[in-house]
Amino acid sequence: MHIEHSNRSRLDTPILRRIARRLRGMFPRRKPPVEHSRRLKKQMHDFASGGVALFWQRQGIYAGAGLLCGFYFSWPLAAMCYLLIQVGDIFDSIVCHKVIHRTDHSLRHSHKLLKLLFASNAISAVSIATFTLLLARLEGPGEHFTSLFFLFAAGLFAAVNNHQLKQVLALRLIIYGALFIFIPASDILTQGAHFTSKLWLHFATSLFVLYFVLECSTIFLRMYQRTLDQMDELRSERDKARESYEIKSQFVSVVSHELRTPLTSITGSLTLMRETNLSKDPEKADRMLDIAHKNSKRLSKLINDLLDIQKMEARKMVYHFAPVDLGELLNDAAQSITPYADQYEIVVRTAPPPFPLTIRADHERMMQVLDNLLSNAVKFSHEGGYVELSARLVDGCAMLEVRDYGVGIPEGERNQIFGKFTQVDNSDCRNFDGSGLGLSIARQIIEDHGASIDFDSTLGEGTRFYAVFPLCDTEDNISIELPQM
Repeated sequence: MHIEHSNRSRLDTPILRRIARRLRGMFPRRKPPVEHSRRLKKQMHDFASGGVALFWQRQGIYAGAGLLCGFYFSWPLAAMCYLLIQVGDIFDSIVCHKVIHRTDHSLRHSHKLLKLLFASNAISAVSIATFTLLLARLEGPGEHFTSLFFLFAAGLFAAVNNHQLKQVLALRLIIYGALFIFIPASDILTQGAHFTSKLWLHFATSLFVLYFVLECSTIFLRMYQRTLDQMDELRSERDKARESYEIKSQFVSVVSHELRTPLTSITGSLTLMRETNLSKDPEKADRMLDIAHKNSKRLSKLINDLLDIQKMEARKMVYHFAPVDLGELLNDAAQSITPYADQYEIVVRTAPPPFPLTIRADHERMMQVLDNLLSNAVKFSHEGGYVELSARLVDGCAMLEVRDYGVGIPEGERNQIFGKFTQVDNSDCRNFDGSGLGLSIARQIIEDHGASIDFDSTLGEGTRFYAVFPLCDTEDNISIELPQM
């Protein structure tokens, strides 16, 4: 088992380790591109909506702080700082409105708006910090209750209302935190205070308050991230439920169609034989029996496909691996499919390898794979055409190929071609019979053999399916049951 070990630097003290852990929690691992884009858009919208909703609340706080500063300290300073803060807040509100009413939802535009939000909040945080620093200078050494309380309120407001964007939250906390430490530290340096001075007590108290703000920020950030995770899980479960419903609908549509048609033919044939005296017309009786026999085989194949799908999903498929000669496998597959191809007047051409090629495989399951591929090739070929079945050595591996020159596969169907209950013609009035399980079963069997399958197709010109197998390096016969997941 491969285990990734992260190299973490050793921190000297428990306090620093805890602070580092809090900071790591504020910066979780990046999500995959699509999920990251959706989450970033959600975070920016929540951030901007909160900013617009709290506009008048912030105005009241700024006005109250300005009045207190003007009445007790300096009206010119209060007016200047109030105008400076208003510039930053108005700019921030304009950016928030752009985010809310955006029409370009690309990830590139999200990053552009994120930069604007970062810039507007930087201006706002710097203007608040400038106001607080100037106020601290007017208060004088040691008397910083009002300025530090304003900083504490700004930090707590950011923790409660700016946690949607961790970059913006970190920016504000860094600016406020640096000033929260600088103001009491500056008093200690300018006054040359001794450790017994209350200035050191103020400095220690500031550190405790700063840690409290950081802790609150981390709590709100984690709560918000947990909410986003829960929303992503609900969205994922909704998508899975929708996908399951679509598969169920396809299953009901396909199975009902595939059951109804042969059952109708069998019932009609048996009813005709029961109600009509066919002793004088043995040819007609044989024709009715042949119709019933063919449709019963069609029903049997559908049921076997459903059982195989169930075994594969339960990881209970059993394989009997043994050396298989590809030349013999091709001949067996061609002989098996010829009666079906004759119904469509299709010729099956084989091109065995020029020298023996042996793979380790389950012969019966490989016949099932080739039967599915060849029946599709015949079914989607033009009447009177031909299909090719070949094997050859490519880059030290054995390659099996089934090629037709029929209708081809549209490019938009490439991602669905190996899905369950899917067909190129999957409308309610299909021109081709089939459950849509054959290619899904074929791919699973091939992958269980340690091989791979893919296809090339040109619409209107035909399709080539090819499977690449490792060459056989043992003569042992092995029976394997796949482990349950």
